[in-house]
Amino acid sequence: MTDENAEHRGAGDQAHVLSQALPYMQRYNDRTVVVKYGGHAMGDSSLARAFARDITLLKQSGVRPIVVHGGGPQIAAMLDKLGIRSEFKAGLRVTDKATVEIVEMVLAGSINKEIVQAINAEGGRAIGLCGKDGNMVTVTKATRTMVDPDSNIEKVVDLGFVGEPQTVRPAVIDMVAREDLIPVIAPVAPGTDGETYNVNADTFAGAIAGALGATRLLFLTDVAGVLDKNGVLQKELTVAEARALIADGTISGGMIPKVETCIEALARGVEGVVILNGKTPHAVLLELFTEHGAGTLITP
Repeated sequence: MTDENAEHRGAGDQAHVLSQALPYMQRYNDRTVVVKYGGHAMGDSSLARAFARDITLLKQSGVRPIVVHGGGPQIAAMLDKLGIRSEFKAGLRVTDKATVEIVEMVLAGSINKEIVQAINAEGGRAIGLCGKDGNMVTVTKATRTMVDPDSNIEKVVDLGFVGEPQTVRPAVIDMVAREDLIPVIAPVAPGTDGETYNVNADTFAGAIAGALGATRLLFLTDVAGVLDKNGVLQKELTVAEARALIADGTISGGMIPKVETCIEALARGVEGVVILNGKTPHAVLLELFTEHGAGTLITP
């Protein structure tokens, strides 16, 4: 009887979880959710399987998930393997002709197909794409400024074949979604000059989410979200509050460009952007289908 009672309690707990999740499932039914899946979040095979299962469940529950992925660590590993030196300026990889070929091979090739296969293995129907497909995303050459440490003069940095999204044509994504497929998109796109460009995956995801009027854009990172000065997770911030935290130094270092990308995505038309830890099992489901979420939600 003890085992039977435990079984009943377990089933009761599962039913309770499902009943709690139902209102949130209804909230996101037939809504677009873009998930930016980061290179660091992909590193663990068990987490990768859990991520694929979660994306499949989102689709099966009526959500329209779109995955945009990065792959910085994997690109770095391949460049090292081939003996190609890579450097970063203003937080972005300087991408010459040789490097962009490797970037495209890794992002639109091996990584993209690994994610597609993982989702398909969990019962989903995913299809791999990049910004080149159907001319989905067209970019312009990115430029950044840096202060020269010797002269203290601000200089324009040439990043090579690094692009900024200029135009997003969501027709291909819409067509794929109508066929009940899950788009998995690599941030490689053609420039207005016909060249191939590497695009920062966060920026690329924001442009895609904005063009689709996504209800949520989720940035899976290796941190819990935005923390206050005492290390406490901030569950929700407005753009004004986020800017104030940057100004007073609470948001610092690598979190600044992440939050600024969130603000840019909101300006493009996304309803809400979330920074959450992709290394937390089932982080996507916890964020969307529970009352308290799993990260920091930033809204207009």
